[in-house]
Amino acid sequence: MKSRFLILALLWGSSFTLIKEALAGLAPAQLVLARLALGAAVLLAVAAARRAVLPRDLAVYGHLAAAALFGNVIPFLLLSYGERSAGAGIAGVLVGATPLLTLTVAAFALAEERATARKLAGLLAGFAGLVVVVAPWHGAGGSAAGELACFGAAVSYALGFVYVRRFLSPRHLAPIALAAGQVSAAVVLQAAVSPFLEWGPVTVTPRIVASVVLLGVLSTGLAYVLYFRLIAEVGATTASAVNYVVPIAAVLVGAAFLGERITWNVVAGGLIVLLGMGYAENRLRRPAGGVSPAWTVRPRRRTAPEPAGREPR
Repeated sequence: MKSRFLILALLWGSSFTLIKEALAGLAPAQLVLARLALGAAVLLAVAAARRAVLPRDLAVYGHLAAAALFGNVIPFLLLSYGERSAGAGIAGVLVGATPLLTLTVAAFALAEERATARKLAGLLAGFAGLVVVVAPWHGAGGSAAGELACFGAAVSYALGFVYVRRFLSPRHLAPIALAAGQVSAAVVLQAAVSPFLEWGPVTVTPRIVASVVLLGVLSTGLAYVLYFRLIAEVGATTASAVNYVVPIAAVLVGAAFLGERITWNVVAGGLIVLLGMGYAENRLRRPAGGVSPAWTVRPRRRTAPEPAGREPR
């Protein structure tokens, strides 16, 4: 289970570097369409192999379209536009705040997710961490718009997840079939809006092609499959702890393959975001015996699997 957990974190964390690489040859709309098409192909193939029945109710597809809009199309586009100027590592840290934003949205939209003092304190700490990551005291740099777009992607992910919780989770559909349906709906939506977006000449190099294929097949398609397998093994709550590792993976992969500098504010702000998220979700505790002051992740009560929408990158 630990190996699958780390592989999933690496797949999602590396997606920000893959986006950065692919943008060297494709416009954002082209990249998102290719990514979604490859991801949908993988998910549909896995659903067929498992004989999972896709939803047949038109009302369900209406909800899937809305979930695809907020959970795939809008955030994928914002990330692609944002990473033209923002670094892959910073994008990963900003999107890593999605669980905090989800808690915020859920407190207003879901009756069972009421705001508590713990959540409020964790949210405030987390957003303070985001301020440290963006470092506005450095002045309005060229990446400010890109960072705002990446943060907008996190907001969209949060809206998508809460929408799924409210309108699709109660239907108890097979997660892999729901994921395949959502990403397939995203392909249709992206194909519909792409002609109205920037559509430049395509540059084809082995590096760009490899980035697009890895992003679509692995970081989008197979990452979903791996995530749902983790949910089946340890429950949705424990599996979602992968969000603690994804920003770290994003920063390290960006530094290793793009030569991005790991600045103190990204590291410090990222840690504050993670600690705020952990406190808000009541995941932090000291190890038994009280010997080490290090914080650990505490698996909570096993819950039923949730459909797609948690935070697909």
